[in-house]
Amino acid sequence: MLQVSRLSKAYGGQVLFEEASFRIERGQRVALVGPNGAGKSTLFGMVLGDVEPDSGEVIREGKPSVGHLPQETAPREGETVIEIAAGVTPEHAALRKTIGDCERAGDRDSEAYHAAVARYTELGGYQTEALAKRILAGLAFRASDYDKAASSLSGGWVMRAHLARLLTAEPDLLMLDEPTNHLDLESLGWFQNYLRNYPGAILLISHDRAFLNALVSDVMEIRHHRVHHYKGNYDDYLVEAKAREEQQMAAFKSQQRKVEQLERFIERFGAKNTKATQAKSKQKQLDKMERVEAPLAAEKTIHVKFPQPAPSGQRVITLEGVHFAYGDHVVYRGIDFQVEKGQRTVLVGPNGAGKSTLIKLLAGALTPVQGARTLGHHVTVGYYAQSRLDMLDPSRSVLDEVLSINRPVTDQQARTVLGSFLFRGDAVFKPVGVLSGGEKSRLALVKILLDPPNFLLMDEPTTHLDMASIDALIQALMDYTGTLLFISHDVYFIRQLAKTVLRISAGELTPYAGDYDYYLHKSEATDARAALTSGEKLSNDRPDEQGRAQPTGKPLDASPDNAPKSKDQKRAEAEARQARAKIRAVVDRLEEQIMSLEEKQKALTEKLEDPSLYEGNSSEVMQLNRDLMAINDELEQLNEKWLEETEHLEAMV
Repeated sequence: MLQVSRLSKAYGGQVLFEEASFRIERGQRVALVGPNGAGKSTLFGMVLGDVEPDSGEVIREGKPSVGHLPQETAPREGETVIEIAAGVTPEHAALRKTIGDCERAGDRDSEAYHAAVARYTELGGYQTEALAKRILAGLAFRASDYDKAASSLSGGWVMRAHLARLLTAEPDLLMLDEPTNHLDLESLGWFQNYLRNYPGAILLISHDRAFLNALVSDVMEIRHHRVHHYKGNYDDYLVEAKAREEQQMAAFKSQQRKVEQLERFIERFGAKNTKATQAKSKQKQLDKMERVEAPLAAEKTIHVKFPQPAPSGQRVITLEGVHFAYGDHVVYRGIDFQVEKGQRTVLVGPNGAGKSTLIKLLAGALTPVQGARTLGHHVTVGYYAQSRLDMLDPSRSVLDEVLSINRPVTDQQARTVLGSFLFRGDAVFKPVGVLSGGEKSRLALVKILLDPPNFLLMDEPTTHLDMASIDALIQALMDYTGTLLFISHDVYFIRQLAKTVLRISAGELTPYAGDYDYYLHKSEATDARAALTSGEKLSNDRPDEQGRAQPTGKPLDASPDNAPKSKDQKRAEAEARQARAKIRAVVDRLEEQIMSLEEKQKALTEKLEDPSLYEGNSSEVMQLNRDLMAINDELEQLNEKWLEETEHLEAMV
């Protein structure tokens, strides 16, 4: 499907590719790997046609469609979520915007509206829109989000909308650059399963090892200015790459010994008449020898000796009888929790169970409605959250921002640490105000590591880091002498650092006195990633677009959850089960109606696509179009109703 032949590309004196070649066939799932700066994004650009190679060619056999998800995408002015997701072509996008503008203005009788609806229907726009809504739901959008202006959402949610557009379009080759950065664990699980059944080929860049292991069938590594192909997932690639490296090193050393022998012979006997002929023969042999390249060692993790915090007391923090709620939604009711010095704990549990809320309560970013939070002796708290970037001064340069920390560091030490977190060369002089969200997150992380507290709380610290930077962070945290409590969806990161696990489900805390594999064994989990979010969630509501929580000052019912159930409680539970059954019946009925209408929609569309239809009576064509528009309108209403009832049902679980 895609043939890349003998590509070469250099910027100034830096050679990225030298006669690099590879193929991608239909159905392949290919990971593109290599150290930062190796040329992954440049190769993406050459495949897309945005970057011209110095030589070589990219051949799309059979003219396959190509879709690309970049790391950053800004919405157009006035564009809504559904207009992004359903705008699979420029014409789809323009028509959907015209329809949306007319509907919002109450102008459904205009000629422009009817013309747009007719053309949108002809293009299959309403079928596309129904699929887009289902994909948006899988990516955790609510039905009420569809008509929101995308500019009112955070960058992460805008990226999800663009991801929905790509999946709806179903290009023959799907190109994804760090697609998991803005997904929560449950959306990531849905996305991973969706891609497993994706009909086209996939080429992706990702730092998420578990994601790559679950999805890819091939790995393309950029190395020695070429692209080297490996069969299997990411772990298979690591094993085979190490074996190839060892074989190449052995071949290189063997050849070097041979070269040294030949050179010694030539040097020793080249001037002697009796050996001159042999020496010339040896020289020809040496000149014709195809040299084995010295293997380049895999990019080493930059090991930085980070400063260490002052020691704390044995009891780091205590929560006693803590109650907390967001509005009417109760998260914790009377919990007791204690952290001891030196613990390294990962929080696991379903989305909405209260993991981030617990971290914020421990950090002091949220205040309990009832109960007490008590810090231990000489405890200093540091809280790293991607949405909390107020510790950065936008007027400073990246380097000056790091040098502004309370603990003195040298210019060289600051630049070394910044380099290990992707701020290299002149990037350290960029103003903080122009950095992307990911760059600001990394900068905040560097500041914490260079001036560490003795109690560190981290929420998804590996987002926006490449694999080498994740390894640098792991090494820094392995050396860290303080107490660590964190949330992460990166199983590799968790396995390297967590010594204990705290599972949060339905407001209850369950500690496991062992590492993540111990937790998997005790919980009888069959999937290491799925186990991160298994269990009962409290709510399917998400925070607002800026990630802000809405705490309440209402007192909570402090009755313990394990008290004997009264008759009223049992009656309430029975009524709740009956209510869920009723909603489930509604959802099932709606799904049957949608499937029936979609079959009718397909049949009408096929009739309208038959050229012979237009040779007869035009009134039949007009009637078929009216019937199809009526079905499309009914489908749209039913799909919205289905999404609302599904959300209602999930909220009752």
